[in-house]
Amino acid sequence: MARHVVAALRDLPLGARKTLTVNGRPIVVFNVHGAFFGLLDRCPHQGANLSRGILGGVAHGDEPGKIRYTREGEFLRCPWHGWEFDIRTGQSWCDPDRVRARTYPVEVASGEQLVKGPYLAETFSVTVEDDYVVIEI
Repeated sequence: MARHVVAALRDLPLGARKTLTVNGRPIVVFNVHGAFFGLLDRCPHQGANLSRGILGGVAHGDEPGKIRYTREGEFLRCPWHGWEFDIRTGQSWCDPDRVRARTYPVEVASGEQLVKGPYLAETFSVTVEDDYVVIEI
């Protein structure tokens, strides 16, 4: 699996998200409490951009009138129809057995580590179709 630089760590502070396209795929990366998560920026329900969704948590009601709020910032709500996804696993909260958002592993790497590579150069075929007269000044 190829690695792609998303942003400098300072450019993705706590609570931030960044969208990008990698190999034609729309991706969104979230910084939640210092942990980074990557998702395909497309809801599996009907294709909305998950990057425009709201991050929230889970409300637990152990008894009437008493609610605990946990996992704050770890559930992403689709902006179109409100389907919720666990950003750690992509699992749908609405239909956990059949639906999940595509996740991608994200890590923080040192600049020194990135300089070492390995890198692959993308090449393209080139053809010359005409001749040109060129002057050098």
